Amino acid sequence: MVNDQQLENVCRNFLIEGEYLSSEIVTTGHINTTYVVYFKTDGEVKDYILQKINTYVFKNPIEVMDNISNITEYIRKKIKKVKATAKRDVLHYSKTAEGKYYYVNDDGFWRCSRFIDGSVTYNLTSDLFIIEESGKAFGEFQMHLADYPVDKLFIAIPHFHNTVMRYEAFKESIAADSEKRAEKVAAEIQGYLDFEDMATEMYKMQRRGELPLKVTHNDTKCNNVLFDAETGEHLAVIDLDTVMPGLVAFDFGDAIRFTANSASEEETDLTKVYLDMDKYEAFARGFMSKVAPTLSENEKDTMALGAITMTVECGMRFLTDYLNGDKYFAVAYPEHNLDRARCQLALARDMLKKYEDMKRIIKKYC
Repeated sequence: MVNDQQLENVCRNFLIEGEYLSSEIVTTGHINTTYVVYFKTDGEVKDYILQKINTYVFKNPIEVMDNISNITEYIRKKIKKVKATAKRDVLHYSKTAEGKYYYVNDDGFWRCSRFIDGSVTYNLTSDLFIIEESGKAFGEFQMHLADYPVDKLFIAIPHFHNTVMRYEAFKESIAADSEKRAEKVAAEIQGYLDFEDMATEMYKMQRRGELPLKVTHNDTKCNNVLFDAETGEHLAVIDLDTVMPGLVAFDFGDAIRFTANSASEEETDLTKVYLDMDKYEAFARGFMSKVAPTLSENEKDTMALGAITMTVECGMRFLTDYLNGDKYFAVAYPEHNLDRARCQLALARDMLKKYEDMKRIIKKYC
């Protein structure tokens, strides 16, 4: 953990001026370490988001920042064609004296962005208006990038949503059983194996040319949207490390598995875990209102499948990491990843029961 002096020194390298006041760590998120830092300039308190990038996960952080800066500037130009300012609609990253969007020291690889005033995030919410707005935010994100050249994106995490390879890695972890944990989770292992055909179908369709690759966010949790604190309307999409070529339904599906879950992904009482259809419909309504005109028929038809696929993939990744000794995701206690995996499996099973209703709702808003 870095101290205030170290954080201030990093901020100074991003040319932040004024009196350093304090910092606080943001506890949401599994990968990067995030701080809010406060400065006082001309009597006004200004806050910034300072992040230390997990270079174990993002092994090419410079290229990741190239993706992010290119994407945000592209969106900014689109918005400013129709609005006077894009100040609250897209992230703005600070540059160093060398003109770089990142700074590297002995403590790590850093980036800094200005906090969007009057904005809030929601980790979990039952407010259907907020959920619909989050759907609009991610649909709008893809709408702005519909004509962005996908081949110019650096692939930050190769095969990120390659569910065929995810299953191969899962099976290798089961066979290796390096932590001697496989026997005690045999039921969970079989549960994920039962979903293999369904969860790999969309990736196989893309390989057959039946689904197009587009610019996708790849981490479409509700807490990766900033909302206006007063009106609740969506502002900017954040946490852009995993922007890569992908399938639209994967973005939709990842959002659903998080936002429309009746409980937190940390929930250990599985009787509380199910797909909330009101939340599902609210997000679908918002998302499809922005992105539907850009979709092919196959994309529309696989949207609900994307929700099951992403739920299974995420849970299987948690279980794989548990079998490997918890090397990827941050954990708070020894069986944290196992509990996460159980939660996602319960959610996927409930989605399967509601699959036809899920598809009908998508058609309703197409």
